[in-house]
Amino acid sequence: MCGIAGYVGGVVSENIARKMSDAIISRGPDDSGVWIDQAGGAALAHRRLSVVDLSDAGKQPTISANDRFVVVYNGEIYNHLDLRASLEANWRGHSDTETLIEAIAAWGVEDALKKCVGMFAFALWDRAEKTLTLARDRFGEKPLYYGFAGETFLFGSELKALRAHPSFNGAINRDALALFVRRGYINAPHSIYKGIKKLRPARYLTLKNGGLSEKEYWNVLEIAAKPPKDDYGDAEAIDDLDFMLRRSIKAQMVADVPLGAFLSGGIDSSAVVSLMQAQSSRPVKTFAIGFDSQEYNEAAHALLVAKRLQTDHTELYLTGADALAVVPKLPALYDEPFGDSSQIPTYLVAEMTRRHVTVALSGDGGDELFLGYDRYFLAERIRKKIGWIPAVLRAILKKPLLASRRFGKIGDRLSKLSEIVAFKNDEELYLYLTSSFKRPSEIALGASEPPPIGAAAIGDFCRKMRYLDQVDYLSGDILVKVDRAAMGVSLETRAPMLDHRLAEFAWSLPRRFLERDGKSKWLLRQVLYRYVPKEIIDRPKMGFGAPIDLWLREELKDWADDLLNVDRLKREGFFNPAPIAQKWREHRSGERRWHYYLWNILQFQSWLDSVKK
Repeated sequence: MCGIAGYVGGVVSENIARKMSDAIISRGPDDSGVWIDQAGGAALAHRRLSVVDLSDAGKQPTISANDRFVVVYNGEIYNHLDLRASLEANWRGHSDTETLIEAIAAWGVEDALKKCVGMFAFALWDRAEKTLTLARDRFGEKPLYYGFAGETFLFGSELKALRAHPSFNGAINRDALALFVRRGYINAPHSIYKGIKKLRPARYLTLKNGGLSEKEYWNVLEIAAKPPKDDYGDAEAIDDLDFMLRRSIKAQMVADVPLGAFLSGGIDSSAVVSLMQAQSSRPVKTFAIGFDSQEYNEAAHALLVAKRLQTDHTELYLTGADALAVVPKLPALYDEPFGDSSQIPTYLVAEMTRRHVTVALSGDGGDELFLGYDRYFLAERIRKKIGWIPAVLRAILKKPLLASRRFGKIGDRLSKLSEIVAFKNDEELYLYLTSSFKRPSEIALGASEPPPIGAAAIGDFCRKMRYLDQVDYLSGDILVKVDRAAMGVSLETRAPMLDHRLAEFAWSLPRRFLERDGKSKWLLRQVLYRYVPKEIIDRPKMGFGAPIDLWLREELKDWADDLLNVDRLKREGFFNPAPIAQKWREHRSGERRWHYYLWNILQFQSWLDSVKK
């Protein structure tokens, strides 16, 4: 796991390239490297976290054997040894970086990408064609930003790498701010800065003669739109999922450094750890954190699973002070406004884990692939109850319900009902259920919110929500949260559920394998029951969060007061102060719980403070 950076155009300087990579040193504290093509006007830089092939043969930037290609790469290609068997090369080491560049040299970028199983972001310079290619893995596990600063094209794993270039212009993208206010994150291809984008998952981008072209090499919309297979028996489906999970997990357990896993005691992480332990000759190292507040404490459940599987388990119980100490670190850690409050325990479990291992496996992706979120079923109930009402009539009902906002709590409920009633299509209903601020244009000044991702090609409503979660929420929130928290402490994380072959299998399943007997994730549960008894696993789903609502009234009150000061908000000019001030007064008094809304605003304000310094 590493960090990459570089640029094309302008003054080509090793010093500038090194500054860009040094800005993301936590992603790769073990080594660094810079490669310059003065004639081509390109600079590539790399920070290395040594995980596979710790020798000098694993150093980057890496040059292909034919001397044509140069790559800087972040990630892991889990099937790289299989790819090597198909390539003829005089191998210098056993790193997947070398496998990647020789695969590209032999097959071309797109064919090589299609053959790769893994998580990655890389930049490839073609010395013959004078072209730069950026590529990102299918789910967006690894980040990659890019954009022009004047005539210079910049790229990097994090925004702080781009900010280190002297030509960078940090103008705020107000349209992206509207996205952030609504969802608490900024999804690809947008970023908080004008002119800077995130490369979308499963795509590669080519810069040639100053122009950009982008292509998709894996289309999950086509996969999700296909009708599911209906010829599976239960036993066959369970065996197939068990096999696919074992295969993915076995490949992701390969490392030349200590390795372990996060364990919350939930279905996804328990499944991953169960199959790790089933394929390990020694106890797997597992890690969990706990809070005194039972509403947020999963450590007791994790301990039950760990005892059953006989893992080498480490747990740490945290006080409120431990968690609060993370809050000042968040702007630099996430490098872009990010409002998912579970960022705090995620950072803390990563920090604890890094004291023991360099690589940790997680259960990320299980909810999106196997129908794990409660909102899927809530949305279906809403749609069933009011979806039959003609859209014209629902639009008429919206106005009086919306006007009721002025009548306190009852008015708030009626106002929410107005927006649910008036949804024009499935995508609007999904957006409503996954939004903090439902009307971000009332909050973010001068913003024109980009249109949401469409999914009209998918007929089934629940499949449509799963698709939107996979291409938006998973890559824009969940994977960002884990990547930045873990790389902030130089910990590599791997998500075995996000093997694209396993994902394609999940999309092929009929609904009965995802939900049965009133339980979600039916098929995944059946695999897990082979290793852990039902009574340990079957419990209500818990979120992985922190008591933000309470902290904002107590320990974080003064901090929030300063960031939400009305005069300050007016002076900065990004937000409409009135609705924010009202929500802050009501939350502070205990009259309402507006912490989800307020946390997004606070994280932007805190981030803005950090970039001004």
